[in-house]
Amino acid sequence: MQQQSQQHQLQQQQQASNGSSEVQQNGTGQTDGCEGNNAQSQNGVREEEEAPRLSVVQQEMVRLIGQHLVELGLKKSADLLMSESGCRLDHPAAARFRHCVMDGEWAKAEAALSELRTMLDDPSSLKEMRFLLLEQKYLELLESGQAMDALTCLRSQLTPLQHNMERVHQLSSLMFMSNPEELRAAARWTGMGKESRKELMDRLQHFLPPSIMLPPHRLETLILQAVEQQRTQCAYHNTRSDSQVLGSGGSLLMDHSCSRNAFPGTTVQILSDHCDEVWIARFSPDGSKLATGSKDSTVILWDVEPETLTVTRRFTLDGHSYGVVYLAWSPDSSKLIVCLQEEAAELVVWDTERGEQICKVSNSPDDSLTCAAWHKDSRKFVCGGMRGQFYQCDLEGHILDSWEGVRVQCLAIQNDGKTVLASDTHHRIRGYHFDEVQDHNIIQEDHSIMSFTLDNTGNYALLNVANQGVHLWDLRNRTLVRKFRGLTQGHFTIHSCFGGDNQDFVASGSEDNKVYIWHHRRELPVVTLVGHTRTVNCVTWNPRYPAMVASVSDDATVRIWGPAPQYRGTASTQNGTNAGSNGRESESPTSHMFLSNGAAV
Repeated sequence: MQQQSQQHQLQQQQQASNGSSEVQQNGTGQTDGCEGNNAQSQNGVREEEEAPRLSVVQQEMVRLIGQHLVELGLKKSADLLMSESGCRLDHPAAARFRHCVMDGEWAKAEAALSELRTMLDDPSSLKEMRFLLLEQKYLELLESGQAMDALTCLRSQLTPLQHNMERVHQLSSLMFMSNPEELRAAARWTGMGKESRKELMDRLQHFLPPSIMLPPHRLETLILQAVEQQRTQCAYHNTRSDSQVLGSGGSLLMDHSCSRNAFPGTTVQILSDHCDEVWIARFSPDGSKLATGSKDSTVILWDVEPETLTVTRRFTLDGHSYGVVYLAWSPDSSKLIVCLQEEAAELVVWDTERGEQICKVSNSPDDSLTCAAWHKDSRKFVCGGMRGQFYQCDLEGHILDSWEGVRVQCLAIQNDGKTVLASDTHHRIRGYHFDEVQDHNIIQEDHSIMSFTLDNTGNYALLNVANQGVHLWDLRNRTLVRKFRGLTQGHFTIHSCFGGDNQDFVASGSEDNKVYIWHHRRELPVVTLVGHTRTVNCVTWNPRYPAMVASVSDDATVRIWGPAPQYRGTASTQNGTNAGSNGRESESPTSHMFLSNGAAV
């Protein structure tokens, strides 16, 4: 009796070792990827036990997990999962098709494809799938030196399809290339082998319904979509780490959430080197320098210390006759335009490496050049002002072109390198093409546009509008996207900015002495920074170090904001205190911060 029991157990173990159920081997079953609820288990338990009764969603989850296991190289685990659940990963015909493609058995792959033709959502896609198969076959024959067989494939199989003939002509030009590296480069192909066949299979899978064969990397795609959705809903997300490939960054074991203390909101440094109201500040495009300009006509250049998120004084650019109202860095971060108050008849271009003047621009004692913007080549720029001057200039200070009768309040150049955007006294932003002498209206507001700036793509503009606050515009569709609420904006010129790792945030000063930061998807601020004692005229966000923000105020100070100390790269203290470059101790990170409705105020 005991011997019969042992034999029965041995038979069960042999059945379990097959790696797949009989149903899977014979190619029968439902087209939804599951063999039904009466399929027998082959995982070592009693044959009499039925497979678990799974809902449609549960069956799909099993298939997704099975696919991911196969992609990880855990095929035995995937086979056991399919066997125990009674489901199948792919339709048998689709599985044979994949097997033939991955083994480079092209005749068998075409035969398997013929079996799948009735299952395609779009029968016309059959020709594209055949073309992709034959293209791979042709390229592999060429690389392996079988030129005559490749020529036969081209003439008798690829060309008669009469599909994508432009690509066919490109393929025919590869016929006499003997160098494999040259062949791969010209064909834009990774070469014969498992990798290119896997890429081919990924392309082919897109034509097959998911009930027949799952789309490539479907589980990873779904999880990354969920992570991205959580990231976009996070008010303080300021890093790309969770947008990386699955398993290489972040954690999937809990919902995404960024700490408020990791977001710029703590006073890292207070600078009081200016003797009067500070009106403007700008980080250089490479993030290595900060320029600040004040009513006392001085511009101070600061070097950024990324490890501590602080700045140290480099030198002062002086000799200006009026207060500094605008600063414009060249795209290569080597030059700086300094624009002065309306009473000045000139602007000055500086070399920021040597601290020397490059040129001055002044066409007439009646000129007023209060704003400027650089072309991409860092060799030309446009400038203008409220008295009707609007010039295009070079680095010798020569005026190359001019536009008559435009009273300019702020300037920017779009990424096409040709369109100059200018806000004027008619509450609008217009586009100007100096080369073609054309202009067109882009944005119309109901109140004066005090200043504006573009995001990195050039597709969005951020406007500070008198008595209205900060408005976000889509320039392509010429639509108002959002009005940000909370700040106080009268008739003072306040400069706002885009910021954060992916420019997901918007920051602006305010006449109530605060700095407001919004997520670009939200109307209400996510953070309000308190510390300045008079109007905050400008906020600038470091483009290279997204945890670093600077603000300037009529209280004659510059404030550097960053995360709480434990979230910085290194300790930000010097001799036990957060000291600014002027020797003053920075205020406590918590002295001006408290929580209100989820925002630091």
